Amino acid sequence: MTALATAPAAADARERVAWPLLLGVRHHGPGSARGVVAALEAARPDAVLIEGPAEADGLVALAADPEMRPPVALLAHAADDPGRAAFWPFAAFSPEWTAVRWALDRDVPVRFADLPAAHTLAASDPTWGDGEDEADGAGRIDPLAELARAAGREDPEQWWEDVVELRGDTDPLAPFAALADAMTALRERYGHGGHPRDLVREAHMRLRLRAARKEFGDAVAVVCGAWHVPALARRATVTADRALLRGLPKVKAELTWVPWTHRRLARRSGYGAGIESPGWYGHLFAAPDRPVERWMTKVAALLREADHPVSSAHVIEAVRLAETLAAFRGRPRPGLDETTDAVRAVLCEGSDVPLALVRDRLVVGDVLGEVPPAAPAVPLQRDLNRLQRSLRLKPEADERALDLDLRGETDAARSRLLHRLRLLGVDWGEPTAGRTGTGTFRESWRLRWQPELHVRVAEAGVWGTTVEAAATARAESRALAADTLGAITALAERCLLAGLTDALPAVLGALADRAALDTDVAHLADALPALARSLRYGDVRGTDTAALAGVAAGLAERICVGLPPACVHLDADAAAQMRDRLDAVHTAIGLLPEPAGATGPGTLAARWAAVLRRLAETERVPGVIRGRAARTLLDEGGLPDDETARLMGLALSPGTPPADAAAWIDGFVGGSGGGLLLVHDERLLALLDGWLAGVPAEAFTDVLPLLRRTFGAYEPGVRRTLGELVARGPEAAAPGPAALVPGFAAVLDEERADGVLPLLHLVLGVPDPQATATEASA
Repeated sequence: MTALATAPAAADARERVAWPLLLGVRHHGPGSARGVVAALEAARPDAVLIEGPAEADGLVALAADPEMRPPVALLAHAADDPGRAAFWPFAAFSPEWTAVRWALDRDVPVRFADLPAAHTLAASDPTWGDGEDEADGAGRIDPLAELARAAGREDPEQWWEDVVELRGDTDPLAPFAALADAMTALRERYGHGGHPRDLVREAHMRLRLRAARKEFGDAVAVVCGAWHVPALARRATVTADRALLRGLPKVKAELTWVPWTHRRLARRSGYGAGIESPGWYGHLFAAPDRPVERWMTKVAALLREADHPVSSAHVIEAVRLAETLAAFRGRPRPGLDETTDAVRAVLCEGSDVPLALVRDRLVVGDVLGEVPPAAPAVPLQRDLNRLQRSLRLKPEADERALDLDLRGETDAARSRLLHRLRLLGVDWGEPTAGRTGTGTFRESWRLRWQPELHVRVAEAGVWGTTVEAAATARAESRALAADTLGAITALAERCLLAGLTDALPAVLGALADRAALDTDVAHLADALPALARSLRYGDVRGTDTAALAGVAAGLAERICVGLPPACVHLDADAAAQMRDRLDAVHTAIGLLPEPAGATGPGTLAARWAAVLRRLAETERVPGVIRGRAARTLLDEGGLPDDETARLMGLALSPGTPPADAAAWIDGFVGGSGGGLLLVHDERLLALLDGWLAGVPAEAFTDVLPLLRRTFGAYEPGVRRTLGELVARGPEAAAPGPAALVPGFAAVLDEERADGVLPLLHLVLGVPDPQATATEASA
């Protein structure tokens, strides 16, 4: 491999080229990319062949479009099965890409020579188009690892950097000749090296090479993976090559260009021909000079953005250290290892935490390419592109937050688009909790565009030519196929969020049919919250939800009738699940509109309150449900304090098994606000404290885990206050909330309390009735 650096320069490379010119490269190597351009410029071939699917010849001209910005990829998918797809990625530093651009810029014919995508997609696992070239798996060899091992090096990435990426050569053809010799030796020893499919691919490449020489003459250059060079140089008959291709499975394939990302070029993404550091390689290719200094400047800027103090002196010292390390390790120039070590030691002050940011954002990177509108696309993709432009939602590889105000027309349209895409399986955006206390008119999303979403769009294209039409058809299909009531109610909610009014009749029809047949109260309880949210969202989004309101009211009625008997004689796990359903139903009923003309006991709220009271007083109902029903009534003002104390006293009486009493406590004071309830009502706290003190020793260990879970969920301040109140002892407890703060009287002094009223009226700007009456009498 010393020929890579010592081959003599050539005065006229074209004259001494042995045509065809086989330029073996490593996919996505900046040194290879520069070498290919230099070799092509010296040899000046009459045509160029590129490793890639043969059907892409019609797309190659788009590479010269000013709006085409790598990284990009050729995407091929089966016409009748869009989910069966394969990619051929190209970065700005990919040798194949630079060869294409060199040919297009000089009007030199350029063709793709690899096996057609029609055959690749028919394989059992098409995955990445060139993913097998350098994949390392069982029975396979990694050519770079073998060559590095022969050179006495353990790290193939570092070896390749030293001999190709970081070196310069006066003879542009010498590196390719030396690499071809090395690969020939490997092929002689290992044959196909565990890649039997390569024999078929190489047969097709030879046929394409013969056709190109027949059309353009002998001066043809081929840019392909170095592993294939010996096979293309080997003499083989046309008959033998065609025999290898005979009988291959085939499908109808459709191809286009799609944006790609540096992150998807990384080997850890699953790409067999991937590299460890796409961002670093992109920097090496783009930096015209002083790559280490420019890299350290990038790192410093990134760290400053993250609030790490980095000065110019740090940058200078990091460059010096990287160069010193390279000299000490015998490398021609600082590579990624040297720059990383220098960054860690100087710019990150020895910490791997900021270094992880550098590796993620710069060494790998999230650069997202762009494809011109002229590129072929399914109609659904074109409609999506139009909506992205009109709504100013640009796909980005970096994850970003998006807060939407649904009262605005643009934000509402953005929300509908993202919800429709999720319904189609195109998860560009993911809803997040967002800001609290901002009402139902706000939504928060986390957006991140992945290249694979282009495949999802192609798959979804079977449902329609526009996003709205496709989402509508998909929703109707899912409504017919749904086998549970919860699935249909969730679908109805998603349709309302997505603004799919045309899909609602089919969805609501399926919902009404399923609800009429489903007699399981648990299913009804699981379904109601989604309907209640749908009504709320429909109101915010201006959607007609009258039909949905009728279905929701019917479900609520059936729950009120069937819930009490459904809560009898449940085991602990089922009781805990029903307690959660009780909470969800209570919240949902609070969102539902009252039936027209309903008053008094006939209102939905009154009927639900009666259900809660029945649950709270029925002994056969598990304690966790009785406690939660009592707590819910208390919070809603439907249970007087004396009645609450009575129910608690019964639940914690000596005759109640400790486990049942602990479950009642968990239901009553567990969850949000339970701790404050005890803080503000020491009478209940005294009852609880007395029961706990009387639990027999043999039963205490059984109830302790449940009690710890209940009280451990409280805020630290609440737990501290409860501890202080308990430490005062039961004699300090007062019969009402007056005992909350030490020093307060047990009985309200009304005269002293009235003394604040004049000031309060003044502050609020409300006339004081007593003062007005006094003035009138005077």
